[in-house]
Amino acid sequence: MADAIADRTTKHETMTLNMGPQHPSTHGVLRLVLELDGETVLRCEPVIGYLHTGIEKSCEDKPYFKVVPLTDRMDYLAPMSNNLVYALAVEKLLELEVPPKAQWVRVMMTELTRISSHLVWLGTHAMDLGAMTVFLYCFRERERINTLYELLSGVRMMSSYFRIGGLADDMPPGFEGEVRSLLDDLPARIDDYEQLLTTNEIFLERTRGVGVLTLQDALDMGVSGPSLRASGVAWDLRKAHPYESYDKFAFEVPTRQDGDVYSRYLVRVQEMRESTKIARQALDGMPSGPWKADAPGYVPPDKKLLETSMEALIYHFKYFTEGFSPPAGDVYQAIESPKGEIGCLLSSDGSPKPRRVHFRGPSFINLQALPKFVEGRLLADVVACIGSIDIVLGEVDR
Repeated sequence: MADAIADRTTKHETMTLNMGPQHPSTHGVLRLVLELDGETVLRCEPVIGYLHTGIEKSCEDKPYFKVVPLTDRMDYLAPMSNNLVYALAVEKLLELEVPPKAQWVRVMMTELTRISSHLVWLGTHAMDLGAMTVFLYCFRERERINTLYELLSGVRMMSSYFRIGGLADDMPPGFEGEVRSLLDDLPARIDDYEQLLTTNEIFLERTRGVGVLTLQDALDMGVSGPSLRASGVAWDLRKAHPYESYDKFAFEVPTRQDGDVYSRYLVRVQEMRESTKIARQALDGMPSGPWKADAPGYVPPDKKLLETSMEALIYHFKYFTEGFSPPAGDVYQAIESPKGEIGCLLSSDGSPKPRRVHFRGPSFINLQALPKFVEGRLLADVVACIGSIDIVLGEVDR
């Protein structure tokens, strides 16, 4: 009898907990299967697929120019970054040179997109940890960026503004003044965010030393973006492999060494400051000239010509009904999105539709690091760790 009682008292059991599939700290639907010993996380298994859209397969069923709106729907918080990587991949396949003005506008809007994405991350991340005011401040500035999107493309989020060969249209009158006004205000606004968080004792307790990702683990798992730079690697494709004339812009690549939640916060805040500088340089040095390439067969004619030129009208009709056929071949193009390296693999068989389209999504890759963040930590730290890698499930499940 005594032995039986001893066996019952010494038996150690763990608990399996489903965190999700609905959870407020993620942009989309994520499920975590957690094995707990009391409040300590012993094992974490991310379960994805609840938001699967089949975007890549859909891309293979459409002419090249019709793929652009699909890219908006992957990381829907950074639509112009998605537009850009796809447009650059097609332009590489076509060996198509984009005019300087289009490149500068792309740089300016991509950096504003980076700021907008980081604002959503910062506001929701802070709110997950109990800081409501930061959320309201961040969305105040994001609203202004969405207004710029609307002025430029007619919509607030899914812009589809970057097109193969350039842009959908030139910047409207007064647009540059609105951008300049925003850029003038942003440095002080970012100071406000830091004043609320950077030295806040509660925020420090919830983030410093929490969710540590070592340099070696980050490299082994292919982590990129702010999550990699917070572990000490100054790797940024805008510097390492410049595209869209980024080699003509002066900016720093923020890094930290601790690899924790707090470091990832500091890196992204500093990135917003650097993106503000880049966007201002693009605005101040904006070249004149055409906003799309003169490439008959690959780029549609100017809409103004449709009123006076029968040839332009015929070409416009054939372009949008039949598309174009690039040379057969394979290309890969990568850029630095707000979440990290986003790449586009295109395979052409010479027909008007791509044979294969595949995107290397940074959220998908970075998510695999989550178990390293949380195993051995308390259950209460899991939300802080999820928020710190800034995933968007639309891109994970594409």
